[in-house]
Amino acid sequence: MRPVTLITGASAGIGTALAHVFARHGHELMLIARRERRLAELSDAIAAQGYKRPLTLPIDLGGRDAVDRIGDALAKLGAEPEIVVNNAGFGLVGSAAALDLAEQLAMIDLNVRSLTDLSLAFVEPLQRRRGGILNVASVAGFLPGPGMAVYYASKAYVVSFSEALHRELKPRGVRVTALCPGPVPTEFQLRAGVSTERYPPLITQSAERVAQDGYRGLMAGRRLVVPGFGNRLVTQLLRITPRPLALAGVEARQRHRQS
Repeated sequence: MRPVTLITGASAGIGTALAHVFARHGHELMLIARRERRLAELSDAIAAQGYKRPLTLPIDLGGRDAVDRIGDALAKLGAEPEIVVNNAGFGLVGSAAALDLAEQLAMIDLNVRSLTDLSLAFVEPLQRRRGGILNVASVAGFLPGPGMAVYYASKAYVVSFSEALHRELKPRGVRVTALCPGPVPTEFQLRAGVSTERYPPLITQSAERVAQDGYRGLMAGRRLVVPGFGNRLVTQLLRITPRPLALAGVEARQRHRQS
């Protein structure tokens, strides 16, 4: 069984950047997302740079059988995960009571259930390979978010779950890292329904910078990675900011993003 790195949500944004970073460091990749053409283009681009051509698996991770299908595909290829990168996810801006309920439940399926399933499904090969799990969360995971309530809650779950799993799996030689970026200009904003405003430079990071920080943090066995000084400062300030004030600030921010 040859080792591979699974990367979900690889067809755009941070996922694409993570694929390039892991490829540069010699990892053989299995890229997973819904958009087959995008995956093929990314695989071609990585191979054109002289790295091993990534495997691609176009599936919808929101499906209940997604992890079984990934396992079957790996078995047919004689491969097993060395690293699992859970990057797939999306958000929606708006009041939870006003947004489409089915879409919000689909968000939970992808951001929470699928991530949990993939984090736990391959623990044995991860232990055998002394590999790891990189779960992409967000600075949003550090507080509730009126105006994006379900998204913020899903990322809070990712942070909490990943930190606990870091502690549980460390004695087994498996690294678990939660990557918590702030604003990153990607397709995420279009899917979420937010305006293409200019983000404050102090907290904005490129997808490439986030991917590099995430890779280094995982390899170093860090529990939590928050890219950028501004974002690290924000997470620290949230610890001492009165909760009502923080909630009011997030709500005002989400209203502005929709304008």
